Amino acid sequence: MSNETESTRQQKVARQIQRDIGDIFSKEAASLLCGAMVSVTLVRMSPDLELAKVYLSVFPFEKHAAVMESLEKNNWLVRKALGTRVKHQLRHVPELVFRVDDSLEYISTIDKLLKE
Repeated sequence: MSNETESTRQQKVARQIQRDIGDIFSKEAASLLCGAMVSVTLVRMSPDLELAKVYLSVFPFEKHAAVMESLEKNNWLVRKALGTRVKHQLRHVPELVFRVDDSLEYISTIDKLLKE
């Protein structure tokens, strides 16, 4: 899962942000998730640690558009909650870019096609 081109620092910060955002989703920002179950599958950090691409798995997948729209509108809320958690580890709270991790949907589609 780790990328060879990422530094150790990027990987550590990415893992911490992954845990923190997952915790934020389960405790503080559950209302933003439109009743879907959302898990953070991967976080990729830019080399300067100013940008975090957060990959999300959404179940049921049909709600992914509503969840992504809600998170884009309320990005500041998630970033603020993240800032309170990482204020002693990072100088700047990274910008968050949310992406859908559709690998589970892809696997499901392939499995369904193979069963036909």
